[in-house]
Amino acid sequence: MKYPPRVMSIAGSAAGGSAGIQADLKTFQELDVYGMSVVTAMVGRHPKTDKNVHLVDMEAMEAQFATAMSQVGVESIKTGMLFTKEAIEKVVELIKLSKIETIVVDPVMIGKMNSKLLKDDAIEVLKDKLIPLAMVITPNVPEASVLLNDRVISTLEDMKQAAVDLYQLGARNILVKGGRLKGPAIDVLFDGETLTTFEAPRIDTVNTSGAGCTYSAAITANLAKGLQVKEAVEHAKSYVTTAIAHSFSYTETVGPTYHAAERKYGETYKIIVEGDLK
Repeated sequence: MKYPPRVMSIAGSAAGGSAGIQADLKTFQELDVYGMSVVTAMVGRHPKTDKNVHLVDMEAMEAQFATAMSQVGVESIKTGMLFTKEAIEKVVELIKLSKIETIVVDPVMIGKMNSKLLKDDAIEVLKDKLIPLAMVITPNVPEASVLLNDRVISTLEDMKQAAVDLYQLGARNILVKGGRLKGPAIDVLFDGETLTTFEAPRIDTVNTSGAGCTYSAAITANLAKGLQVKEAVEHAKSYVTTAIAHSFSYTETVGPTYHAAERKYGETYKIIVEGDLK
């Protein structure tokens, strides 16, 4: 029997099930890889104190990582919400010790409900220590703006330049996601030589909670299965677009993408892929 590839998410636990570790594990299952997790924090607003982020200590993070590595092993790792500079430094230490090279960094900073998911003093540590270890980083436009010292990014050309400039931080591939701009949903990938765009129609829904987590998790799964970065992104873009097309909500709040949508309904849209040398 051939076993599925092994992937790990190092991220926050989202109590509502739409984002973070929960979204990642659902994505891993749908894409036929074996998912594991290291929880960095629990995100859930306490009804009395209004506290929203509940941290996991460094010893617990290290124990989770060591258990997964010793009992199973890992082909690729995705990082999501890390929140503090101490957590980032610990993750960097663990990744270096593991010698895993297929790392996808989703630089999570702000949640869909505008929850702050990365402390201000952690941004430079993210840039200087974690991003250089990444095979791919997946910032959305607001995150790319922060990483580029609050640069205004409002057009496709701005996104392309942002991808080129973010490459200087040391990651091998930069994927700037344009989901928050107007027009078609276009993402830009830069590998140091070629700019590639991935275009899908913009879907008229507010129910996109966890879309970024799902997208980066799908890229991680595809890389573990042996796809090259461009193909991994294309398939992940298709997967998350279909999940958004079939998104829903149980309440009046922003709802989740539907992780099983591609399996149940097939590919919703064909992704348009175009590339040119920088």
